[in-house]
Amino acid sequence: MALFEIVPNLSEGRSAETIAAAERAVSATGAAVLHRTSDAVHHRSVLTIAGDARAVVDAAVALAGIAAARIDLRAHRGVHPRIGALDVLPFVPLRDAGLDDAAELARRAAAQIWERYRIPSFFYGAAATRPERRLLADVRSGEFEGLEARFADPAWRPDVGDVARHPSAGAIAIGARAILVAFNVELATGDLRIARAIARMLREKHGGLTGLRALGLRLSDEVVQVSLNVTDVDATPLYRIVELIRLLAARHGVGVLRSELIGCLPRAAVEASARYYLGLSANS
Repeated sequence: MALFEIVPNLSEGRSAETIAAAERAVSATGAAVLHRTSDAVHHRSVLTIAGDARAVVDAAVALAGIAAARIDLRAHRGVHPRIGALDVLPFVPLRDAGLDDAAELARRAAAQIWERYRIPSFFYGAAATRPERRLLADVRSGEFEGLEARFADPAWRPDVGDVARHPSAGAIAIGARAILVAFNVELATGDLRIARAIARMLREKHGGLTGLRALGLRLSDEVVQVSLNVTDVDATPLYRIVELIRLLAARHGVGVLRSELIGCLPRAAVEASARYYLGLSANS
């Protein structure tokens, strides 16, 4: 039996009641919630959910309904960029399936979400309908507040739904992708320029590390964050990212406070970092 993962990002990190309702809605479909991370500053929750094709599509649609009913982006403020109450919805093949299968599920979910809740969707990643929509950052450019202006451009009509955004839930970036690792590194400074400069140097788009996407975010007056998506953890292991950030931050006279994992990661990624920091060989 084919097995899939979805990793929905909800624009809610503060209401325990809403997050619990989201988890209950997923469990009712037969899909399994493997992990959940919520953050009040980002105002965001990331769920890792697994199941067969039917279960993950049903879970995705159920989450869209919870988000539309409980999250109003007109009053939403958090440091993480977002276009929707259910902001990002990637489908990931885990077993006996490929990216084409995941993309088909993404399209199926988008159609059902539009039919039931009138929330439009953009396809990204392996589900993208055109090259300029492959990168999530490009799809999310302008955020919720810029959706009306974006929809006025014929080149940015949603892939599913008409050009009227949902008034409180916005739109959804629905995609298909391989496994990635969401990983953040916090720096002991309130200077956002430092985090953004480091993120720019690291990200693949600007000539940095293979498969790395990065943002600089401010968490408080004393802490900034380099927020990372690692799309190829074999080519770009986590320890290499941490040590490069440590080196680049030191040039600004800034230290690393801690790192943070969002969601799950392959066991091999943990083992590679452990071997590096313990000085072990690959065969140890």
